[in-house]
Amino acid sequence: MLEQLIKFFVVFFVVVEPISLIPLFAGLTQGASEDYKKKMAGKAAAIALIICVLFALVGAKFLDIMGISLSSFRIAGGTLLFLIALEMVFARTSGTKSTMPEKEEAKTRDDISVFPLAFPFIAGPGALATILLTSGELWGKPLPFVAFLGVVFAVMFVCWVLMLATPRLMNVFGVTGANVMSRLSGVILAALAVQFIIDGIRGSFLSS
Repeated sequence: MLEQLIKFFVVFFVVVEPISLIPLFAGLTQGASEDYKKKMAGKAAAIALIICVLFALVGAKFLDIMGISLSSFRIAGGTLLFLIALEMVFARTSGTKSTMPEKEEAKTRDDISVFPLAFPFIAGPGALATILLTSGELWGKPLPFVAFLGVVFAVMFVCWVLMLATPRLMNVFGVTGANVMSRLSGVILAALAVQFIIDGIRGSFLSS
C-alpha cells in the first residue's frame, strides 16, 4: 500500500506540475494586489481539489457504466501522460492543458481561479486520468482510498503554497530555472507513462 501511494504521489505531482504554476501565476497576477493573489491561489487550489475528489469518487463507476475496462483506460491514460511528458521535455504546447486563445482570454478575466488555474492547469486531463487509474484499483478499500485522497490533498496544498510564494520563488528560480525543473520532471513522467501502457496491454491480454 505504501509503495502504491508513493508511486501515485510521484506521478500525480509530476503531472500537476506545481513548479510550472510559478511563472504562470506570476504572469496572470502581474500588477495585482497581494489580497487578490492570495484569494486566487486559495480558490484555485480548493476548486481543483473538489474536481479531483469528485472524479475519484465517480470516475470508476462512470467507466463501468460506459463499459470501458480499467486496462483500456490505463493505455489511454498512459498515452495522454506520455504526450504531456513530451510537452514538458521539449517545452512545446500541444493543447493538452489549454490553447493559446484560452490563455489570452484568461489575461482579461477578473477571476482566474476556475479558469485557467483550477482547470485545466492544476486539475487537467492528465491529472484526472492519473486519479482515475489509481482510484479504480482502490475502490472498495476504505483505508487505502482515504490515504489516496490524502495524497491528492497534499499535492493541492503544495500548489497553494507555491502560488502564495510565487514572487519570492521567481526571484530565486527565474523562468529558466522553472523550465529546467519541468523538463527533468517530464523525463520521469515519460517513463511512468510507458509503464502505464505496458500494464494496460498486459491486463488486456490476461483478461481476454
